Amino acid sequence: MALPQQKFREIVFQLLYSHDLAQADDEDMIAMMMPQLEVTKKNLLEALSRRKEIQEKLHELDQLIAQTSESYEFERIPGIERNILRLGVFELLFSQIPHKVAIAEAIRLTRKFATPEAATFVNAILDKLYQTRVLSDAATV
Repeated sequence: MALPQQKFREIVFQLLYSHDLAQADDEDMIAMMMPQLEVTKKNLLEALSRRKEIQEKLHELDQLIAQTSESYEFERIPGIERNILRLGVFELLFSQIPHKVAIAEAIRLTRKFATPEAATFVNAILDKLYQTRVLSDAATV
């Protein structure tokens, strides 16, 4: 049975966040998350692969977030929001997911794992990136 995209995205976020905090071994993460999330090893391996894609672009993603954030320095952004933003910016700029879906999903994740106020912050960052990067790039083509 295929894993719903929302659940897949949640797993990718959890892997990003846990790696950001503790840099846990991937095999340990698989062993811990499979029974907790009731997913297959194949699903977790796919999520780990996506996490690695995001981490390959981490410097670029973090720079974009830092440049876009007007109210907080990058280092002050809490870990949950920082990792949701990394995932959201990756989906917004480097995936085939529709832009509005990428933003809406990042807001949903933030509401689920953080706070409504944090969701407003995440929305503002992603919307500004959408306006300045996606729409301006489309206008120049």
